[in-house]
Amino acid sequence: MMSERMKAVRQHAFGGPEVLVYEDAPKPRPAAGEVLVRVRAVGLNPPDWYLREGYKALPPEWRPQVTFPVILGTDISGVVEAVAEDVGDFRAGDEVHAMVRFPGGLAGGSRAYAEYVSVPASEVARKPVGIDHAHAAAAPMSLLTAWQFLIDLGHDAQNPLQPHPHRPVPLAGRTVLVNGAAGGVGHLAVQLAKWRGARVLAVASGRHEAMLRALGADAFIDYARDAPEDVAREVDLVVDAVGGAASGRFLRTLKRGGTLFPIFPLGFSGGEEAATRGVTVSATQVRSSGAQLEQAGRLLDDGTLRVVIDSTYPLAHARRAHERAEAGHIQGKIVLTVDG
Repeated sequence: MMSERMKAVRQHAFGGPEVLVYEDAPKPRPAAGEVLVRVRAVGLNPPDWYLREGYKALPPEWRPQVTFPVILGTDISGVVEAVAEDVGDFRAGDEVHAMVRFPGGLAGGSRAYAEYVSVPASEVARKPVGIDHAHAAAAPMSLLTAWQFLIDLGHDAQNPLQPHPHRPVPLAGRTVLVNGAAGGVGHLAVQLAKWRGARVLAVASGRHEAMLRALGADAFIDYARDAPEDVAREVDLVVDAVGGAASGRFLRTLKRGGTLFPIFPLGFSGGEEAATRGVTVSATQVRSSGAQLEQAGRLLDDGTLRVVIDSTYPLAHARRAHERAEAGHIQGKIVLTVDG
């Protein structure tokens, strides 16, 4: 008889990495339209620590209502264990990866830091055969974010922070600056822009230069030596993978008619300056999509795109993985591995 319990990383209060506890938890069952995945690896993303801390950066009225205990995480790779009766696209034994219930699971409904997770079949994609589970788990949120910003939005959900829908812009022959280029979204944005024919300027700390040039960056700016807003000019598109209130500093780097994509747009206050300069500012909220992940995954499979892993930790050591994230200067992604 199959056990009804599993190991998971849960928290019973908001706080720092110390609130993450490796313990027994109920094993999920696939509801209608879902598959049950035996997890082999979990990719970490900023929303994990935002939730762990209680979304402190958001205004109180925007914070999701969270019920404890909470299992963090959205990005998984693993093997299908079971499928609901109404699911025909997957079967037990399939290797898959997914970004689970995002942004719908912002209050803790994604539950990826576990040995098993149930996933809507519409959010599941087959794992690229050319990469292992660790790299497949590292991809979903970062890859879908870069894809939906740069290649194809793929949904019509309204962004409450702007009146117009987000639209990717042409990249072929354009100059694209990527700030935060060594991080999860940034290093994939560099590669997607190159794939689409852009000239790419990568901004990161100097220790990341060799990696970013190997991924295709045409030029590199070490922000510790030169402020990118002081040295870059006549750029067509800035992808600010750091985002926040400081995104406005990149407006001066853009040519008239250029575009600024702040990946994290909260706090941006340069709307009037952007209008004066003739610059479009646009953002979107990444959303789960098995179809898009399958499409983008082909580029992982054939080597067009490469996911860089900063470090890996066993699931039981999720606290240490979060401590690594808090230390900053991450090169690519942090991944939890699950025995089995």
